[in-house]
Amino acid sequence: MVPELVGGILDCPYRILRLEDNKPLASSAYRVKTAQSAQIFRDLGDSNHARLRSRSMSLAKPEVVIVIPARFGSTRLPGKPLVSLAGRPMIQRVYERAKLASRADRVIVATDDERIVKAVESFGGAARMTRPDHRTGTERVAEVAAHEKGDVFVNVQGDEPLLDPVAVDAAINALLEEPAAAIATVATPIKTPADIMDPNVVKTVLDFDNNGIYFSRAPIPWVRDTASKIQVRHLKHLGLYVFQRDALLEYPTLPQGELERIEQLEQLRWLENGWKIRVAEVEHDAVSVDVPEDVARVEKLLQK
Repeated sequence: MVPELVGGILDCPYRILRLEDNKPLASSAYRVKTAQSAQIFRDLGDSNHARLRSRSMSLAKPEVVIVIPARFGSTRLPGKPLVSLAGRPMIQRVYERAKLASRADRVIVATDDERIVKAVESFGGAARMTRPDHRTGTERVAEVAAHEKGDVFVNVQGDEPLLDPVAVDAAINALLEEPAAAIATVATPIKTPADIMDPNVVKTVLDFDNNGIYFSRAPIPWVRDTASKIQVRHLKHLGLYVFQRDALLEYPTLPQGELERIEQLEQLRWLENGWKIRVAEVEHDAVSVDVPEDVARVEKLLQK
């Protein structure tokens, strides 16, 4: 059938095919503005819209921007981003590691303090001032995304000077390889038994499709019958997130839920509001600087 223009609107039936086996998914009549034909996929549902996005990304490489939120006023370690680690400020260590990620196009530091901006610019990095009232690092990254060009934004923690660029690439790939995904993160198997009970180590459990079911400071999964011999894998969640731009911009508008307030874990806001988080498993474990005692430990690791 030849489509007909009716009052400047394209009026025709559309048959959407599965990319993998060319079997029809649906057939319906839609009235679509010629300048906005992608609306067809929104009407058909998220899965078909995701196929359109996947096709467009295959034609044009998405621009990936890494954003490092760096707040000066840390409670346990004030001025943490500028703490010297083997002769370089910590924010420089994180920035240089982030630049090694092969899937990233740009790296930006998002901060609330001019001293951090000057430090970043002194080693040739890019920095942007953001509002001081953000409740989470993701909110700070979202402010950057509202003013910077980019299709995919990566939230890299500013206190991980040993950041593994392979883990960054794994998280980016987890997002881009699943067209319906809007958020991705990474986790690693826990190797130290004491970490399972440590509330500072965030654990996660996954469904069969590698989406996060829950994130908690508690030991999940909990082994009820300790007398039986069963193999249990506990996964440590690493604070590295990848977002489609539209999803990231929606984050500050989402209401905080009871679980986020109780656990003090920002990723729970996504789950409580019905979003899925795709989780890629990596071997590298994150090493963060949270308290003054961590500085000497990380400096030794840097010298290896």
